[in-house]
Amino acid sequence: MDQSSPVGAVNKAWGVRRLSVCFGAMLMALSMSSHIASQPDRVEALKQNVLDLNRDLLILEEELLYPSSTQVVMFLSMDVGTFFALDAVKVLVDNKLVASHLYTERNIDALFRGGVQKLYIGNLGSGNHEVSAFFTGKGPAGRDYKRGAKITIEKGSDPAILELRIVDSSAKEQPEFEIKEWQP
Repeated sequence: MDQSSPVGAVNKAWGVRRLSVCFGAMLMALSMSSHIASQPDRVEALKQNVLDLNRDLLILEEELLYPSSTQVVMFLSMDVGTFFALDAVKVLVDNKLVASHLYTERNIDALFRGGVQKLYIGNLGSGNHEVSAFFTGKGPAGRDYKRGAKITIEKGSDPAILELRIVDSSAKEQPEFEIKEWQP
């Protein structure tokens, strides 16, 4: 396009204007960075305020999305793991898949050292609900192993807290799978 035409001149003017705005923004940023660099305490205080605000927003979001009257939370814990090497877990509530997880060596190591994994957080209405968990992995003698556990809970106005436990039974030389309901 010819720069001498009115349209070409307007495009050139807008290009120069955009360039000057960008340059002005860069100068302002540089002057602010030198001003900010001279006040590291204020910068650290501002960073801490942002972190605190972010934490408060996450807590508020969880309270809004999962009110305690409908909240259900499920955790997974493991015992020593001599008789079972966990590969995957699937959790169903009222025959609907709500959570599944494939485990890495790192995940399993954390569980063996006493870690607890939050598998699911969600909402349930009041009344009876059936919770089923299916555990897949390697059992005794390295065989493929798939077992399940089931519990029926009565959801009231308090949050429902469930622990899916994998425990070695030395007497049976087999892993045991259970779901325990905790009282809030």
